[in-house]
Amino acid sequence: MKIPLLFRLVPFLAALMSPALAAGEKTSSPAPRWQGAAFAGERAALEKLAAAGANAVRVYGEEDAWVLDEAHRLGLGVVMGLSLGLPRHGFDLGDPQAIAAQEKRIRAFVRRYRNHPALLAWGIGNEVEHEMPDPLPAWREIDRLAGVVKQLDPAHPTVMVAVDGGRDRLARLATCCANIDMIGINLYAGAAFGLGERIRAAGIDKPLLITELGPLGQWQAGRKPWGAPVELTSREKADYFRRVLAELNGNPQVRGVFPFLWGAKQEQTSTWHSLLLTDGSLTEMTDMLATLWGRPPAQPAPTILGIGIAADKFAPGEIVSAGVDARGEALVTGWLLRKEAGEELRGGGDIESAPPAVGVEVLAADSRGVRFRAPAAPGAYRLFITVRGKDGKAATANLPFLVN
Repeated sequence: MKIPLLFRLVPFLAALMSPALAAGEKTSSPAPRWQGAAFAGERAALEKLAAAGANAVRVYGEEDAWVLDEAHRLGLGVVMGLSLGLPRHGFDLGDPQAIAAQEKRIRAFVRRYRNHPALLAWGIGNEVEHEMPDPLPAWREIDRLAGVVKQLDPAHPTVMVAVDGGRDRLARLATCCANIDMIGINLYAGAAFGLGERIRAAGIDKPLLITELGPLGQWQAGRKPWGAPVELTSREKADYFRRVLAELNGNPQVRGVFPFLWGAKQEQTSTWHSLLLTDGSLTEMTDMLATLWGRPPAQPAPTILGIGIAADKFAPGEIVSAGVDARGEALVTGWLLRKEAGEELRGGGDIESAPPAVGVEVLAADSRGVRFRAPAAPGAYRLFITVRGKDGKAATANLPFLVN
C-alpha cells in the first residue's frame, strides 16, 4: 500500500532531529538519509531524479516553489531554499530597510508553504558569507532569520548552507548559530574525504547536510599554461561519486547528500557541474547515482576510457586531430568547438553565458576521432566531445587547446 508522503515524513523528521543522533551517538535504528541532488531544471528533469531512486531534492530559492507540488506528486521531499541578499552583490547587512524587506519576504513565503506535505527543511541562504573575510556578520543575520522561521514553523528544521572553509571558520560555525538545526556544507573534490575529522576537530555536533557535492571544481583543477582549467571526463566524475558517497554515507553525522547539479548549468563549461546535458539527457554520472541509490539502469550510458589531442598548440589553419576511446552500444560522437570562456566567467556560481560555437572546416569525423582546420583567429578554444548510446544517454569530455 502506498503511504502518503506526509505520514512518511513525520517519523523521518523525528528520527533526523533526535538529540542522540544530533550528537552522533549510536542508536538501534540509524536515522533515514536524504538522498537526492541539488536541483535546477524543468519538470521532466525532476521526474528523472525521482525515477533514479532519489527521495529528496534541494532547491535554492522562492522561484523554485513549484517544485514542492511536483515533488509531492513524485514522492520526493524538498529542502526548500530561502534566497538571501549577498554582500558580494552589494547587499548591505547594515541597512535596516534592506534587512526588514528581506525578513518580510521570508515571513510571507514561510507562512504560505510551512504546511506543505513535501517540505523537509528550510535552507536559509546559500554561501552568503562567500568572499567575506569575516563570516560572522552574515552568519548572525542568517541565525536571526532562522529564529524567525522557527517561530513561524517549529515543525521543520532550519539549515544554514556555508562554504567549506578552513578549520578556524568551521570552529566559529560550531558556536555561532543557536537557531540553526542543521549545518549545510558545499563540498568539492577531495575535501569530502576528510570531512569527518575536520568537523570533529571544529567541535560541530549538529547534523550535517552535504548541500552540494561535486568533483574537482574549475577553481581547483590543474591548468594549461595559458590558464584553461582541465575538466574531468564523465567517467572520472562518476567514479568520484562512487568513492565519495561511500565515505559520506559511513558518517552518522551526515543526514543527507545532494550532488550538484541535477540539471544543466554553464559554469566554466556547460558540462563541468551539470549532471544532465542541456537537452535533459542522462549521463554516466546520473547512472552512477541511480546505482548508488538502489536503481541501477537497465541500459547503461556510454563510458569514456580516454581522450587525446595531437598537441596543445596549433598555428591558425593547421590541421587538428583528436580522438576518444569510448565503450557502449551504437555509439555516436558529437564534436563541438567553442571559444574558451573568458569575459563570461563569474565567481561563486553566478550566472554565466556559454561562449559562442566556432565554425571550422571539418576534414573527417566519426565516433572515434575528428580532424579539422584550426580557427584562423588566435586564441584559446575548447573541443567538446559528447558520446551517445542507442538510448540517448551520454558520456562527455573536452579538450582545451591554443591557436597562436
